[in-house]
Amino acid sequence: MKAFDGIFTALLTPFDKNNKINEQQLEKLVKHDLAMGARGFYVGGSTAEAFLLSTDERKQIMDVVADTAPEATLIAHIGSLNEAEAMTLAAHAEARGYDAISSVAPFYYKFTPDEVRGYYFRLAESVSLPMLVYHFPAFSGVSMGVEEMSKFLESDRFMGIKYTSNDFFMLEQCKTRFPGKIVYNGYDEMFLAGLSMGADGGIGSTYNFMADKFVKIRALYEAGDMAGAREIQQEANRIITVLCKIGVMQAEKEVLNQLGFDFGICRRPFAAPTEEQKAWIAREIIPFVREV
Repeated sequence: MKAFDGIFTALLTPFDKNNKINEQQLEKLVKHDLAMGARGFYVGGSTAEAFLLSTDERKQIMDVVADTAPEATLIAHIGSLNEAEAMTLAAHAEARGYDAISSVAPFYYKFTPDEVRGYYFRLAESVSLPMLVYHFPAFSGVSMGVEEMSKFLESDRFMGIKYTSNDFFMLEQCKTRFPGKIVYNGYDEMFLAGLSMGADGGIGSTYNFMADKFVKIRALYEAGDMAGAREIQQEANRIITVLCKIGVMQAEKEVLNQLGFDFGICRRPFAAPTEEQKAWIAREIIPFVREV
């Protein structure tokens, strides 16, 4: 499981002026993040606008990342309300040499716990790759306690959790009860808190342009320098505060644009950043992140 600890970028999806995936820019970002110290990538997740993409586009993104970074650890998010689509994406991830699959819980229809559990186990059993549960109750509406999560973690088919919640007591309980499983912190602004409660690393969207900050936080934490780690977390949080006021993914793409990438804008119904917001990003974020 050592290949799975560390910093994993939840990749954004670049679109060109025709609203098509910009493969060249995605390749450029993958190489940039590896140079910043990312161990691997969470491909096709929420940050990638997964639910605004077609099945073929989600496969296309998997292909680009696999071709660009065969040395990295790759986790494919294959979640979908359409279970057949999720299985298709899982099979594609396996065929392309991904190291694991992951899925958010099926949402919107308020599925029962048994229905959610059945969804996960059918996906996990459809391929030979380990499965990572994407726990994001604020967006999925699916809340699971330690006992519900244990149903997955006690199975060899499940490698761990992408834990996007601020209930760090539950994170600690899951890691304590299942020390051999991987737990990733999901909220970037709480990364240091997640580490302190047992997280093995993080999967985050701001890692697209400041993965190096989170690599440093983890290194300082492991060296026992909590003050140093907290200082860099505070630097990251000042940036995240600006992103949240604009719209996280919309602002993150504009950050990349201003750093020399061509990531375009998010797909509708997302709105594009205003000129005022772009100026705010230029003033409050760009001077504090690493340029291309």
